[in-house]
Amino acid sequence: MSSPAHVPDSSESVWIDDDDRYSRLRLIPWWKQERLSAARVMVVGAGALGNEVLKNLALLGIGTIHIIDFDRIEASNLSRAVLFRAADEGQPKAEVAATRTRELNPDVQVFPIFGDIITDVGLGPFLDADLVIGCLDNREARLWVNRQCWKTGTPWIDAGIQEIQGVVKVFVPPDSACYECAMTERDYQLLNLRYRCPLLPRDDLLKGRVPTTPTIASMMAGLQVQEALKLLHGMPVAAGSAHVFNGVSNQFYTTQLPFKSDCLSHETYPEPAWLPLGVRTPLSTIFEQIQHSSARLDPPLQLRLERELVVAFDCQTCQVRSPVLEVRQRVAYSRSICPQCGNERRAEQISEVDEGSELALNPLGRLGVPPGDVIRIDGANSTGFYRLAEDGQPAPADPLP
Repeated sequence: MSSPAHVPDSSESVWIDDDDRYSRLRLIPWWKQERLSAARVMVVGAGALGNEVLKNLALLGIGTIHIIDFDRIEASNLSRAVLFRAADEGQPKAEVAATRTRELNPDVQVFPIFGDIITDVGLGPFLDADLVIGCLDNREARLWVNRQCWKTGTPWIDAGIQEIQGVVKVFVPPDSACYECAMTERDYQLLNLRYRCPLLPRDDLLKGRVPTTPTIASMMAGLQVQEALKLLHGMPVAAGSAHVFNGVSNQFYTTQLPFKSDCLSHETYPEPAWLPLGVRTPLSTIFEQIQHSSARLDPPLQLRLERELVVAFDCQTCQVRSPVLEVRQRVAYSRSICPQCGNERRAEQISEVDEGSELALNPLGRLGVPPGDVIRIDGANSTGFYRLAEDGQPAPADPLP
């Protein structure tokens, strides 16, 4: 790579290295291509918005991109997704998008995750990211990303589109307003529509079937990446604000979002200690490791679960208990119906696991903890935060002392 170009004065000749794909970008006075090449960006969602975001990130030479999406390509995606082709139908969006992003720019490292941002991605990737770009279609996923970013202090940029309208929101923890700060009672009501008693996901819920056009996806994704550029260069942004575009009237305005001091999302984790253990490790072993370290906690210990766990279904009519042990978001409401009597069974759900309990004999993965997550262990008088190693890989830093 040639040395960065500088902005000449009127008396200088302009020299442009045509072998440098970023030579025109380097002519921008404040541009730092090396900073972009070292940047780590997480893109959540690889649909219409995600495709456009990834295209822009690739052209800019962003160093490392992680793509998270649990969906597969359908024919209807082809009218709005620039990276997908007809032959890709049925393939995971994240994996195809990663391949096409690498083709656009081989300088960029792209890592796809074919999974759900809520259940399959730990807090570690949020800690590693310089920023997160949300290309999502539902409130639940946005709220989850918002809370994870606040725990790790990671800026994130959200966007939503419908028909030819769009909005982009920029959040910079811990000082700006966040996504949940702006949620209304109606938003919480709509969020709860995703579930039925006993708080299990509805089987008949339509998944993000919002009509959109490729034009608005391109415009809002362009604005998202432009705000990302400013954040990565240390430039000021309108944090805690919403940039709203009305495509019918071509009106654009920015509004400041309300800041709520008691917002539930405003929880920030301290720097976690490293544990040289992964999600295949029994929780009881985790407890033992902590107690034999210099950072030991006073017993009894308790694992706080970030994702509620459905332990079992109890049928009051048949007096039968059926073990489940799965994260609540993965347990469809239809599974709560008793196969014998047809009545709705009660779901036993927990949000913590105690030291010495039978559940503590299970590996962390069986308790709903994803690889690379940060776990919270409460002791009698204090709390510890521990980052797990990816299974099969060594911890990237010194382990727990």
